[in-house]
Parts: sequence; structure tokens; C-alpha cells
Amino acid sequence: MDSATKDEMQPSLPPGPEWPEQERAEQLARGAALKWASGIFYRPEQLARLGQYRSREVQRTCSLEARIKSVVQSYLEGVKTGVWQLAQAFEAVQGAREALGQARALLQGMAMATQTLKPLREQVAQHKQLQVLSQLLPRLWAVPAAVAHTRTLIDAQQLLEAYVCLRELEQLQEETWAPLGGLELPVFEGLGPLAEALGQAVEAAAGAAGQLAREDPALLVAAVRVAEVDAEYTTSLELAPRDWRQRCLQALQEGLERTHFGTPLLPEPGALAGWLEALRVALPAELAIAEALVAPCCPPHYKVVQLWAHTLHSGLRRCLQQLLEGPALAAADAFALLHWALHVYLGPEMMGSLELGPEADVSQLEPLLTLENIEQLEATFVTQIQANVAQWLQRALDGEVAEWNREQEPDTDSSGFYHSPMPAIVLQILEENIRVTSLVSESLQQRVHSMALSELGAFLRSSSVSVLQPDGVASGALAPVETALDELQRRICRLVLEVLLAELQPLFAALPSRRWLSKSELLDDVCERTERFCQDFSRVRNPAAQLLLAEAERTVVLQYLCALMQGRLVCRGADERTQAAERLQHDAAQLRELFLGLGLEESVRCAPVLLALRDLLNLRDPMLLGLEVAGLRQKFPDVSEDHISALLDLRGDVSREQRLAALSSLQAGPQPSPSAGRRALFSLVPAPTPALSSCLPSGPCA
Repeated sequence: MDSATKDEMQPSLPPGPEWPEQERAEQLARGAALKWASGIFYRPEQLARLGQYRSREVQRTCSLEARIKSVVQSYLEGVKTGVWQLAQAFEAVQGAREALGQARALLQGMAMATQTLKPLREQVAQHKQLQVLSQLLPRLWAVPAAVAHTRTLIDAQQLLEAYVCLRELEQLQEETWAPLGGLELPVFEGLGPLAEALGQAVEAAAGAAGQLAREDPALLVAAVRVAEVDAEYTTSLELAPRDWRQRCLQALQEGLERTHFGTPLLPEPGALAGWLEALRVALPAELAIAEALVAPCCPPHYKVVQLWAHTLHSGLRRCLQQLLEGPALAAADAFALLHWALHVYLGPEMMGSLELGPEADVSQLEPLLTLENIEQLEATFVTQIQANVAQWLQRALDGEVAEWNREQEPDTDSSGFYHSPMPAIVLQILEENIRVTSLVSESLQQRVHSMALSELGAFLRSSSVSVLQPDGVASGALAPVETALDELQRRICRLVLEVLLAELQPLFAALPSRRWLSKSELLDDVCERTERFCQDFSRVRNPAAQLLLAEAERTVVLQYLCALMQGRLVCRGADERTQAAERLQHDAAQLRELFLGLGLEESVRCAPVLLALRDLLNLRDPMLLGLEVAGLRQKFPDVSEDHISALLDLRGDVSREQRLAALSSLQAGPQPSPSAGRRALFSLVPAPTPALSSCLPSGPCA
């Protein structure tokens, strides 16, 4: 297709302004037409239909131009109509502007006229106020007299009449306030203090509710009624509340607390028990009065009995806390307070009484004493009781010492034993303290029980100690006391036997000797003095008597062994060794007969050690000494090389090699088996320092 043909196909566009959108639309249209023509006339045979396409497009173009002309014509007509309407609106606006200007001028004139009428308006307002005042003037003249009358009624405790007068005065104040534009008249200045005086009178009457309920219940009813009516009145008119009802309730509580728990009424030291007893009587009586007399004077929603119970409980709790914050209580006061607070207060005698009814139940409130308070009181009680018991026991012990130091013989019981009532008295006092504390709490009883056991450690053991063993406590609880008392008893035995020891030491100074080998008079003197000394033990009860006898025998045996170890005798031959062995056997039998005659039990004797030493001296063959020494070690584990050397020196026939062999068997032999209850013996016997030739390399001299 040539360019002329393409130009003929393009429709002519009307001239117009160069708009970017128009140019872009034209480009898109040309592109679309070119694409269409390329598709239609792609093949040569389609060119024959070119005329048809041209005529069809010419018709379409004409149709589009007609439509465009129609749209443009309609648009021009609409523009013409709009221009006409704008002209009409402009004329209307011009008319409105002129009218507004005229109105503004009129208003400015009226404002000036208003300023000139302002004094007139003020005069009118004053006229209205004066008119109201003129109408209320007779009543206003009566206000001062009404105020004075109301105060007289308050002073005369005619509270309901006073409240009626106060209400009338306040209503008159409201009637004058609105018409006068909120103007407060000086005549009403006394209403505020008057209302406060009435509120104080109501509060004072409520604070003395308990007394008024008995003496003048009408006054109490009037006070409560004034508080309730005023609360309803101010609520209904949405006025600022005076809180007379709340003040009334608070006064009820404060007056009750002040009556029973005021600061001046706190008990003095030593007077706590009496104070608690007075409360035990007064508080239930106060609740009974509240239920019978005060409650009928008050509305039901006051819940007077519950209010009374809770107020008394809170006041008492606060009072006790103040009491415990002060100086430490005495033991009697601490005990009385614990027992009263934990048992009496909630018991049937007081707040747990069935006659008070469920409203008086305070068991769900905070307890009177906290756990810290109970701990403090228990510690105070135990500390002071312990100090008192220790002081009393010391005085009793001093008195007992003085009693036993008298010139005359100690007292005896019906069986002839020496007897002192002090242990029974001591145990009775301690047991009584433990028993009494069970009335308070188990924890206090355990504390006092432990204290009693610790203090009892200063006294001799008694079979009556078991009375301090409370039910349910393990038997081992007394073990520390038993141990302490046993040790103290043994110490006392040693002190007693020091006198015997002083008498026996001169006698044992001649043992062993050749005189001892041939005659028994040395041991006869020992047995005679020992028997005479131990005769008084028959006045002592078992097991103390058995302990004294056992310790006396032990003292004699130890002195016997000490004498043997001093090296004062060396046997000159087999005859003297046989003589020494027989003497040991005879002495052992004589001591056995002596102490069995005094009543010592066979199982606790220690004199059989002499028979073991006899076997060592009676041995014929020194080569067998090792076996004998090993056997002695098995029986007496605390025997040492020094003791064996001293005994071998007593034999007088042991060579150096035999001594070394015997001492070697002491070290190489089997270790002694442990034996329960075996007490030290040879370790209490001093041995002379051995010669260097008698020491083994592994011995104590190495």
C-alpha cells in the first residue's frame, strides 16, 4: 500500500490545542489502524476489496463525526444554562449582602440601646431580691432565735427536736439562696457550727451506748435516729453527706474500746492475772448487754452484737500487742496470758459461750496472739523459770550440804538407809512445773521439760527420775541426764574414797616385802580398815551402795598393783616365787571374801587380776613366759611393756633374751577382743621407768 492510499484512509482531525493526552491517543489510534490494515491486506487477493473497506470506513467516520457534534452541542447548551444560573445566584448574593448590612446596622443600634438599659436590669434584679427578702423577712428575723433555741435543745440532749429545727433552718437557707443568686446571708453563718455541734452530740451519745442503753435508752435511740434520718435526707436530695451514720458507728467502737482497753487501764506489772480475770467476766457481760439492750436501740443493719464482738476482739488484740511491746513480763504473767489467750478466751466461759449466739463468734478473726507473740512469751516464761529453778536448787543444795555436815548422824528411813527428802522435793517441783505447762501448750511443756532435764544434771541419780518421762516421749530423752548424773555420782564416790586411800597408802608402802611373803598381817590391816570404812555403805540404797563398794575394791586393788610395780622385792629363787604366787592367791581370796561379805556383786569385782599375776609368777619354765604374757594381754588390754617388765623383775630369774621374747609376744600376739563395759585398770597404775635393756625397738622407749 502506497503512502497516498494511507493518507486517504486517515480521518482528518480537527485542529486543537496540543495536549499530551490527545497526542498519545492519536498515536495509539494510528498504531491500531496500521495493525488492522496490515492484517486485512496481508494477501494480494484482498486488495480487490479495498473499495468496500473504504466506503464502510467513510460511513463510520461520518457517523462518529455526527455523534461528536451532537455531544458538543449538548455540552454547549449545558454550559449556557450554567452561566445563566450563576448570574442569577450572583444577583441573589448581592441582595443578601445588602440585607445583612442593613441587619448589622440595626443590631449595632440595639446593642447601644442594651447598654443604656443595663442599669434598669440591675434595678429589676434588686427589686426581685428585695421582693423575696420582704416576703421572707419575718422568717429571717426569727433565724437567730431559732439558732439559739436549737443549741439549747442540743445542750438539753433533745436531739430529734434539735435536728428538726436544724432542718427547718437549712431549708430556709436553701429558699433564700436560689432567688438571691447564691448570695449567703450573714444570718445563716451559725448553721455550720450548729450542725457540727449536733453531730458531736450524736457522736458522744453513740460513744456512751453501753451506759445509755442501761440508763437512758431514749437518748441513744434519738442519736441513732438522727444519724439515720440525716443520711436518708442527704441521699434523697443528693446533698453533700455529713457522714453522721459513719461517725455514729465509729463512736460506738471507740467508746467500747475506751471503756475496756483504754491506755490508763493497762495492767501494772504483776496485776495481769487480775486484769485478765476481770476481762473474763466483763466481756461476756458486755456482749449480753449489747444483745439485750443496745441492739433494740439500733437498726438491724448495725448488727450490734457482731459489731460489739469484733470491736472487743480488735481492741483486746491491740491492747495485748502494746503490752508485749513493753517491758518483759514476769513468768507468772507470761503463763497467765498464754493460758488465757489460748484456752480461756475462746472457751465456753467467754467467747465460746452458747448463750452469746453465732453473731458473737470471733474464731475466724485474727488470733489474739500471733505465733511470734507465743514464741516470745514461751521463751520469756522458760528463761525466768529456769533462773528461778536454778536459784532454788542451789539454795536447796546449800541447805542439804549444811544438813549433812552436822555433827549428828544423817536421817534414815524406815529401812535404815540414809535418807534425804531433797531429791523427792526437787523432782516434785520440776514435775509440777512440767504438768502445769501442759495446760497451755505442748510446745511450752516440751520447753520446760528440756529445761528441767538440764537443771537436773546437777543432782545425784535417782530411780524417781522416770516421773519426768512424759507419755509419748522416747526413752532416750533422759540419756544425757543419766550420763551426767552417773558421772557426778562416780565423782562423789571418788571424793568419798579419797579418805580410804589416805588410810591405805601407808600400809601398802610395806608391800611387797619378805615380811609380806611370810605373813598375812599386812593385808589383814588393809581388810580391817577397809571393812570399817565401808560399814557405813550399808546405809546407802542400791545402786549407789554397789557403786561405792565396787570403787572401794577398785581402790584397794589399784594400790596393791601400784605396790607390786615399785620393784621393792626381787625373788631370790623358786621358793620365793612360789611363796609370792601363794601370797597373791591368798590375798585375792581374802579380798573376795571381804567384799562379798560387804555385799559386792561377784560380776563387778576386779580382784581376780591378782590370780592372773599369780600365774605369771608361778610359771616354772621362763621359756613359756611369752604365752603367759599374751594371755594376760587378752584379759587386760591396757597392760603395758613397763608393767610386764616390772613383773618379770619381781620373778628375778628372767634373762635378757627371755625378757625380749616375752615382750615380743606382747606385741606379736593377737589383739585383745573388745569387751563392752571393760574399764581401765593397768593404765591407772604407774610403772617405774624401765632400764634401756628391757625396751624393745617398737616399745614406748623407742
